[in-house]
Amino acid sequence: MLTLQGEHIKLRALEPEDLTHVHRIENDEKLWHLSETVTPYSVHSIKEYVDNAHRDVYEVKQLRLVICDVTTDAFVGFIDLFDFDPLNLRAGVGIVIESTDDRGQGYGKEALQLLLKYCKKHLQLHQLFANIGADNPSSIRLFEKLGFELIGIKKDWRRSGTDFIDELLYQHIL
Repeated sequence: MLTLQGEHIKLRALEPEDLTHVHRIENDEKLWHLSETVTPYSVHSIKEYVDNAHRDVYEVKQLRLVICDVTTDAFVGFIDLFDFDPLNLRAGVGIVIESTDDRGQGYGKEALQLLLKYCKKHLQLHQLFANIGADNPSSIRLFEKLGFELIGIKKDWRRSGTDFIDELLYQHIL
């Protein structure tokens, strides 16, 4: 059984041709709150990141996988592991589906299912966690549907204009 290929999507490593996708998503101001950044990235810095994406997850403590349509190989988005902690066998997970037309089509769910299997089988992780804004009901539904449990609320954690948004901490024991 393949862990990185499902019925509709597959997860693969970053390739040099993904530079434009990474650059476009990392510089999308509507997504900056997800990575807690407020400045754009240069093509040069993104190229260095992509060029070094082959480095081992145990060394760099993160892993970005490309979500592709299994039939057409078309780019759909990214799924990331971050704060990888091999001592405590845990990591954070984040997903971005780029096109609003692709959201709600099951790509995120299948990608997360594949990542859960991969993390258990190949990285022998014990748990994954996700930080989700309380204003993101579709992500909340996705993670809860796949067994993530709400374990904490960070009150007024992220600023959004003049308001503050709670951030929800979800955990999944593998």
